[in-house]
Amino acid sequence: MLDPMAYDVWGARGLFPSLGDGWIHLDAQAGMQVPDAVAGTVAAALRSSVSDPAGPYPSARRGAGIVEAARAAVADVVGADPAGVVLGPDRYTLLMRLARASRRRLGIGTDVVLSRLDDEAAVVPWLEAADLYGSAVKWAEIDIEAHDLPEWQYADLIGETTGVVSVTAASSRLGVMPRVREITDRARTFGALSVVDVHSLAPYRPVDITALGADVVTLDCAGWGGPQIGALVVRDPGLLDALPSLSPDPAAAGPARLESTPHQFALLAGVVSSIETLTGPARGETGDRRTRLVASMNTLADYHRGLTEELVAALRTLPLVMVLGAGGQDTVPMLSFTVAGVSADRVVQRLAENGICALATRYGSRALEAIGVLEIGGAVTIGLGPYTTGPEVDQLIRVIASLG
Repeated sequence: MLDPMAYDVWGARGLFPSLGDGWIHLDAQAGMQVPDAVAGTVAAALRSSVSDPAGPYPSARRGAGIVEAARAAVADVVGADPAGVVLGPDRYTLLMRLARASRRRLGIGTDVVLSRLDDEAAVVPWLEAADLYGSAVKWAEIDIEAHDLPEWQYADLIGETTGVVSVTAASSRLGVMPRVREITDRARTFGALSVVDVHSLAPYRPVDITALGADVVTLDCAGWGGPQIGALVVRDPGLLDALPSLSPDPAAAGPARLESTPHQFALLAGVVSSIETLTGPARGETGDRRTRLVASMNTLADYHRGLTEELVAALRTLPLVMVLGAGGQDTVPMLSFTVAGVSADRVVQRLAENGICALATRYGSRALEAIGVLEIGGAVTIGLGPYTTGPEVDQLIRVIASLG
């Protein structure tokens, strides 16, 4: 009898027409493959008439409805209030806006606490804001042997002068998941704004903004196969009205205060469709979308946990391979590795010759730079998708083993 809680990877693969290209896609960090339903929804929305949601005509009501539906869908992903969902081109752009609007927290005599584990998209906006407003920058360092982010160091980093603390919920290069709640609790003790990047967590695990203790979370919907739309979500929607408005509309309120560019209505419709697709693995689960999402992501997490453990165990049997990041309860299925004497570019080329998509990380990762692998030709970075199968992982291992 079929276990209703078991993840049906073969059924999931049928949702992604791009898998028909015959390639093994292990490059989730570059964006998941897009479900057919999402592409269809975007195409249908492009064929419909939509316009400024403030207008008194049907196309305006359609536009307003799409924006409202997208806010509600993103809010369900992170367990938040739709009134706190800011939508935009990507999380980097939205963080740039938040950093600019946070100038009252920054300035000479204050500091911003960042993490070497974070993606550049989550770090650069705060570096630029600190430089602009005169804040000092403090760095939380990774443990170069354990490849994690020790939370104890934040006792020294966060204090009376801290204005903003930014940290990732999961590393896109190592897969590790820091103990975010311990960090955000300390930030709250000193009145600092805590910003948590959940971009690499949301495609794999349930996200709860309250459980994370975050004031703000950020993500890109392309991370789970949605259109290239970013979201910035505040736990307390009142925070948005307390920030200086960046909108050209003097009457802008709530999320619109940070939405300084027009909405891409067709892409927002695709966001809603992509989030509905995320509920798919929860076969037989009833309840509202948030309930179905949590059940679905837990089912997917169980599947990925087993697959990642097999992958890591197999990689560690190869004498020339060093695994950076590891499978387990506190990781998402993203990791990097090196092959002794073989540059990351050469490994990725060999994988491509065998029909496998992976990424060569040589620059732009502070975590890998801290570990020191960039000096030996970089690291190969892979990320599993909801469509990744055991045979695909086996093929990856065979190709890597053939390198020596």
